[in-house]
Amino acid sequence: MAGVCGAKAVSIIAYFQLTRKFWPALLLALTLPAGCTMVGPDFLRPASKLSGQWLEADDHRVETALATYREWWKAFNDPVLENLIQSAYKQNLPLRIAGVRVFEARAQLGIAIGEFFPQAQQAFGSTNFNRISGTSPQLVSTQGIGLSYMQTQVGLGASWELDFWGKYRRAIESADANLLSSIAAYDNALVALTGDVASTYVQIRTLEDRLKIARENVEIQKEGLTIARARFQGGAASDRDVQQAIAELKNTEATVFQLDTLLRQAKNALCTLLGLPPSHLDDILLTTSGIPKAPIQVAVGIPADLLRRRPDIRSAEYLAAAQSAQIGVAKADLYPAFSLSGNFGFLASDVGQSQLGNLTSWKSRAGSIGPASQWNLLNYGQITNNVRLQDAKFQELLVSYQNTVLQAQQEVENGLVSFLNAQEQVISFGEAADAAKKSLDLAMIQYTEGMTDFTTVLTAQQNLLRYQNNLADSQGAVPQGLIAIYRALGGGWEIREGHEFIPAEIKETMEKRTDWGRLLTPAAVELPAPEKRRLMLRTPDW
Repeated sequence: MAGVCGAKAVSIIAYFQLTRKFWPALLLALTLPAGCTMVGPDFLRPASKLSGQWLEADDHRVETALATYREWWKAFNDPVLENLIQSAYKQNLPLRIAGVRVFEARAQLGIAIGEFFPQAQQAFGSTNFNRISGTSPQLVSTQGIGLSYMQTQVGLGASWELDFWGKYRRAIESADANLLSSIAAYDNALVALTGDVASTYVQIRTLEDRLKIARENVEIQKEGLTIARARFQGGAASDRDVQQAIAELKNTEATVFQLDTLLRQAKNALCTLLGLPPSHLDDILLTTSGIPKAPIQVAVGIPADLLRRRPDIRSAEYLAAAQSAQIGVAKADLYPAFSLSGNFGFLASDVGQSQLGNLTSWKSRAGSIGPASQWNLLNYGQITNNVRLQDAKFQELLVSYQNTVLQAQQEVENGLVSFLNAQEQVISFGEAADAAKKSLDLAMIQYTEGMTDFTTVLTAQQNLLRYQNNLADSQGAVPQGLIAIYRALGGGWEIREGHEFIPAEIKETMEKRTDWGRLLTPAAVELPAPEKRRLMLRTPDW
C-alpha cells in the first residue's frame, strides 16, 4: 500500500522536474490522490450478542410479527395524548437543540470536504520602503543604485497537500459518519420525548385517580368519625374510638396534599416537555379523564430488529465508524506528505531604470511552482502514540455499541414483563379492592350495632385505601409498561420524516444572522451510500 503510493509520488516529482507546463501537472495532481490507497481500517459493523427470541415470546399477548411504530401512541385511543405529543414535537427545546446539532455536524462535513482541496489560497499585495545598510555586503552589488528604494507587488499564491494516503478522505468519511450519528441522536431524542410525554401523561392520570380515591376515603372516614362520636356521646364507646377516627382521617387528608403536590409537579414536568412555562393545563387535560386503556397485546418483532429500528444503536454505530476513520487520519502522518505550491504576480521597484508604475507591465511578472515533500521522522513516538490513541478510542466505541445493543434488549424485556404482569395485578388488586369495600361496609354496620370495636373499622378503612391505591397504580402500570416497550423498540422517530430538523422560525433567524447557503435545507443532510461516499469527489460547500 505505501509502496504503490510512494512510487507515484516519485513519478510526479520527476514529472515536475522535467516539464515546465503547468496544466498537465495540475491535472495529474488532481487525479493522483484518487488512485492511492487510504491507510487505516475500513469500518465494519461490530458483532453483538442478540437473543434469538424474547423471553416472553410464548405468551399469547406477545406477537413476534414485524410491525411499525411510527405513531404508537394511537394504540391508546386518547386524543389528549395525541395532541400532547404533536405539541411537544413542535415546541420541545431539547429536541430543537438536537436539530441544531445536525447542522453543526453538516458544517463540520463542509470543513472536511474543503480540506481535500488546496488548503491555502491567498491574494497578496504590498508596498514597501527598503533601505540597505551602509555597511552591508549587498553594497558590492548595488553600487550606483542607492541605499533606499521602493518595491510593490501583487499576486496570488496557493499550496496543496495532496491526499496520497487518504488523510483528507478519511476525515470526510469521519465527518460523514458524525453527521449520520447526529441525525440518529435527533431521532433518539424524539423517541425519548414521545416516551416521556406519554409516561408523564399516564402519571398525571394515575395521580388524578389516586387523588380522587383519597378524597372519597376522606368522606368515608368522616362518616366513621361521626358514628364514633355518636357512640361516645351515647356512652356506648370510649373517647379512644373518636381519637383513632380523627387520627386516620387527618392522615388521609395529609395524603391528599401529598398527592396534589405530586400531581402539580407532574404537570410542571409535562409543561417543560411541551416547551411551556408551568401551568395547570386545564384547557388540555380537562377534555378527557381517566387512565388511558392499553390493548392487551403488543407486537415486538424479534431482537435483531433493534439494530435497524433503535436510533441510539445507529448513533453508536456511526460514532464508531467516525472514530475508525480517525485512525486513518492519524496513520497518514507516519508517511511523507507531498504538496504542490506556487504563486504568480507582478513586482516592480524604483531601482535603476525601473518604475513603480511598471507594476502592471507583463515584463514585471514573477512566479514559481513546484512540488515539495515533508516527512516527520524524529517525532519521538508522538505520531505512533496518536494512532494508538485513536485506535483505543475506536475500541471503546465498539464496546459501547455492543453494550447499547444489550441494554436495548434489557429495556424491551423489562417493558414486556412489566406490561404483562401489570395486567395480572389489575385483576388481583381489583378483587382485593372490592373485598376491602365489602369488609368496610360490614365493619361499619357491626360497629354501629355494637358487635365489634372501632379497631376493626380502622383496619378496614386502611385496607380499602391501600388496595384502591394499589389498583390505581397497577392500572397505570399497564400503559406505562406498553410505553416502555414502544420506547425500547425505538418507536416514534419516524414522524420527523419529511419534516425539517429545526422549526421555520429558528431557520429564518439563523439565515438572517449567517449565510448558510443551502445547508439548512433537508436535502443538504442527505448522504449517498457509504460505498459511494468513499469513491466520489464532492465539491466544496460555498
